[in-house]
Amino acid sequence: MDINKPELPKPEGLFDRVIQFAIQNAIWVMLFVLAWIGVGIWSYQKLPIDAVPDITNTQVQINTQANGYTALEVEQRITYPIENAMAGIPNLEQTRSISRYGLSQVTIIFKDGTDIYWARQLINQRLQEADGQLPESVDPIMSPVSTGLGEIYQWVVKAKSGAKKADGTAYTAMDLREIQDWIVRPQLQRVKGVAEINSIGGYNKTYIVSPDLKRLQQLQISINEFQTALQENNENRGAGFIEENGEQLTVRVPGMLSSVEDIQNITVSTKNGLPIRVVDVANVSIGHDLRTGAATYNGEETVLGIAMMMMGENSRTVAQAVDAKIKEIQSTLPKGVEIETVYDRTSLVNKAIATVQKNLVEGAILVIVILFIFLGNFRAALITACVIPLSMLFTLTGMAEQNISANLMSLGALDFGIIVDGAVVIVENCIRRLAEAQHALHRPLTRSERFKEVFLAAKQARRPLIFGQMIILVVYLPIFALSGVEAKMFHPMAMTVVMALLGAMILSVTFVPAAVALFVTGEVKEKETRWMQLLKQKYRDVLDQAYQLKIVVVSFALSILVLTGVLATQMGSEFAPQLSEGDFALQQMRSPSTGLEQSLRMQENTEKLILKNFPEVKAVFARTGTAEVATDVMPPNISDAVILLKPHDQWPNPKETLAELRSRMEAFLATLPGNNSEFSQPIELRFNELISGIRSDIGVKIFGDDMQILNEQAQALAQKVQKISGATAVKVEQTSGLPVLSVEINRPLAAQYGLSAKAIQDIVAASVGGQNVGQILQGDRRFDFEIRLEDQQRTIQNLAQLPIQLPNGGLIQLQDVAKVERTSGLNQVGRENGKRRVIITANVEGRDLGSFVQELRTTLAKEQLPAGYWLEYGGQFENLASAAARMKIVVPLALAMIFILLMAVFHNVKESLLVFSGVPFALSGGLIALWLRDIPLSMSAGVGFIALSGVAVLNGLVMLSFIKELREKFDIQTATWNGAILRLRPVLMTACVASLGFIPMALATGTGAEVQRPLATVVIGGIISSTILTLVLLPVIYRWMNENKTKIVEHS
Repeated sequence: MDINKPELPKPEGLFDRVIQFAIQNAIWVMLFVLAWIGVGIWSYQKLPIDAVPDITNTQVQINTQANGYTALEVEQRITYPIENAMAGIPNLEQTRSISRYGLSQVTIIFKDGTDIYWARQLINQRLQEADGQLPESVDPIMSPVSTGLGEIYQWVVKAKSGAKKADGTAYTAMDLREIQDWIVRPQLQRVKGVAEINSIGGYNKTYIVSPDLKRLQQLQISINEFQTALQENNENRGAGFIEENGEQLTVRVPGMLSSVEDIQNITVSTKNGLPIRVVDVANVSIGHDLRTGAATYNGEETVLGIAMMMMGENSRTVAQAVDAKIKEIQSTLPKGVEIETVYDRTSLVNKAIATVQKNLVEGAILVIVILFIFLGNFRAALITACVIPLSMLFTLTGMAEQNISANLMSLGALDFGIIVDGAVVIVENCIRRLAEAQHALHRPLTRSERFKEVFLAAKQARRPLIFGQMIILVVYLPIFALSGVEAKMFHPMAMTVVMALLGAMILSVTFVPAAVALFVTGEVKEKETRWMQLLKQKYRDVLDQAYQLKIVVVSFALSILVLTGVLATQMGSEFAPQLSEGDFALQQMRSPSTGLEQSLRMQENTEKLILKNFPEVKAVFARTGTAEVATDVMPPNISDAVILLKPHDQWPNPKETLAELRSRMEAFLATLPGNNSEFSQPIELRFNELISGIRSDIGVKIFGDDMQILNEQAQALAQKVQKISGATAVKVEQTSGLPVLSVEINRPLAAQYGLSAKAIQDIVAASVGGQNVGQILQGDRRFDFEIRLEDQQRTIQNLAQLPIQLPNGGLIQLQDVAKVERTSGLNQVGRENGKRRVIITANVEGRDLGSFVQELRTTLAKEQLPAGYWLEYGGQFENLASAAARMKIVVPLALAMIFILLMAVFHNVKESLLVFSGVPFALSGGLIALWLRDIPLSMSAGVGFIALSGVAVLNGLVMLSFIKELREKFDIQTATWNGAILRLRPVLMTACVASLGFIPMALATGTGAEVQRPLATVVIGGIISSTILTLVLLPVIYRWMNENKTKIVEHS
């Protein structure tokens, strides 16, 4: 394969043909590139953009509201039948449920990749089957098709100070809720990409009839009779039509109630010929419902609206659409009422994208500068640099096609250095050959001569290059073998890198040679810059030295490997570094007996104090209890607050970090009585909760039958967990301690009076909890209509004296047939896969998760649990464990594939091994870099190592193929040394380009930089170490190996 034939050589193989075609039709190639740019820009406009990848599993929540039921009844009568009906659904991964006062939530998790709409259909069918076993008034509802990233936009509806309604009174929380439900919500629900509008706070307007029990008793009207009278006087009927004189008249019999007066005038019954109307025996008023949740904003009660995004939509565009719609709605609101946005996902997305953009732009600039310094030819540097935006556009097109959203993870791994690698090698070779040819002929080349030289140069560098890039591609393939949460985080990353490399590969055999042939005209100065010559001189001396001390050099290299091996075992590990969202989420828990109103007062107080003491805070808003659509079930004693911070430059002390502010806040909140605080971040909180149902790093789950035993065991184990170093915020899930007023019916006595237990239950339920008797319509708006005792009558005393009518017409009091007493009951019952469980949660600080879990397991394994009770572990670290297990299979596979590809190039085990040795050295460099910066091993770092092993092999591959080519002309020593020196510039160039391209990422501090830092650190460290290996060890060992061979040949 003699390359120095004068005529344009015959192309061998496909790539040569492509290169030749590209050079001969250079103009066409340029047009093709322009079209490529157009397609890329068009795709960019369609690209979904998000801050973080959506890692929610495929899940459906079934929420059931059962007013008046206590946790135990909810579990037995609602949750259990629903869970049973769901058992054995195809693709089911796990079910978990939570039952608490008045609410059951069953979460059904499917295997990844299950079609959510199909899953919902199956669940719907099974709910129909379960319906017969559920109490009558109870309807299970599936939660909206949204994900953990769903809550993209939140706002509050508030009245300006001094604003008055039409009748001159001030706006109440109830009016604001009415505005939110009937003006704001219907308009926002039609925004494209919105799955659901959720409201919390204020009061639902309700028409309440409060009967005077003593009066009913005197008139001998039972509660049931009263209820029937109200129900039967509140409906409209259509009654067909009458035709008269060719006219058709529709008949309607309106019977709907529409105002308080209408209700007051209903006749309940007649005594002695006199009608008894509602107004005679009851008080009718417009009141509010018994609410389960409320909202606060900057220390004042408010009405909070939340827009939930459909699954798979683009959070940035949906949030912007909602925002635009809210500005429109603003004008349709009554005077003096306004909507204020409190949380908008767009700002986080924009910050994250800005971080990525900044890194990419700075990286690109650095790359261009380095290329110019090394090549000394500005046009050539520009051509190489052009590959960056072009392959980027190619990637964006691919991403838009594959529906991968642009976010920190997917764009985070793009390293321009690795992408430009190929182009750098080809351009460098072209420039070198053009200069040599020009030097030999002592005149500028003609066009055809130039084309020929470029073709030869591209051809010479092509084979090792394509293989090198193939190797990098192969290395990324194992990432596709991941599954679960890791897959959702890292698949997009691998996809984008693979696409960018494909783009770069296509460009380096078409666009680059064509552009060089067209544009690099005139004098090509290959007078090596002074410092390049110096470097080469020095490099030759180093090689000679190294060869003299080859034993020392090789053993030194090996000892470094051993040392880093030891280091690796000492390093911490975490699943994925946490993305800092720039806002805090604060959960405040109070004792289970705290009622909603009390909880609200405490929350308002906390918010006022935070705003007063921390000038860094822009606003605080919180939800207490459960919203209307119960996507997030919280009891009234827990508040979820979001603390929005001002931009860093407006802080009193701009140097303070988020972590420092957070610890200051934690310390401050610890001084407030009656509150237990937990900090995290808005999105992170939702994710942890949805994925594992556990909001902290680690959860120990105890399964069993009896809640009491579960609680005792949990308390005992929690103390053990507390003792392990690094454990913070160890909490046992609160399942008991809810004060209950229990009405124990004396059955034999009730039977003597002719009363069934159900009759007594109905009366108590109607008078305490309220009995719904229909709806009152006003235009489009609908309001509930119920019977409920007045607040001042709802006391323990009055409950005992509740009049009960006997079948024979007599009257007795509740206390005659039942005992009313205070007890403490269950606050909530959690279940998982059909068994009851209690969770101990803990966060880990000051040490890494991996080692903590190991210690925890060994500690708890010693504990004896009663028969039928067992432990399981959950939380963040589950992901770490499964990811680590996958990586153990995946990484060796990747390495094996690299080796197979090398064999395909060299057909020689020794040489393949020699090039392959670059991998361990690169890894050791990466490890040392992590260790120096004190970053634990994580999935991000793992992905960095994967990228490295590809790059490490690339340089060795290119150098060795050049040396082998020279071997055909020279003896071994000249060939090795000259080959090595020839490749010094491209090897240094690719190394500098790849590592410097990552420097902005390694130093980045913007939103989301935490995720990218480990990756960049690994790559920089590894590239430095593998470059040293390629430049020094490789030639030395190669020469040593082959000299022995030649000696043996001479001897024989």
